Amino acid sequence: MQVAPGSDGIQKLLAAEQDAQRIVSDARKAKQDRLRQAKAEAEKEIAAYRAEREGAYQKKIAESSSGSQATFQRLASETSLSVQRIDADVRQKKQQIVDLLIGYATTVKCT
Repeated sequence: MQVAPGSDGIQKLLAAEQDAQRIVSDARKAKQDRLRQAKAEAEKEIAAYRAEREGAYQKKIAESSSGSQATFQRLASETSLSVQRIDADVRQKKQQIVDLLIGYATTVKCT
């Protein structure tokens, strides 16, 4: 059997088409592999970032809870000092106020 003169060119085209399909298939597979790898790396980075932020959040909570205790103690101390000052002022001026009130109550002005 003799091969027609143009059939060699068709065989070459079919072989080239198969090569092109193989190349495209390999490229798609490589792309999918890169996407999977990128996704895995992104998930690792997200997990690390989330852990870092959670640690910072827990640290902030711990600081604020101890800070609120310190604030409570400071306010209690300031309140106590204010009450002591007011008591001292009352004791100091008590007799003057009593004398002033007695003077107003016992003094009658006639006009």
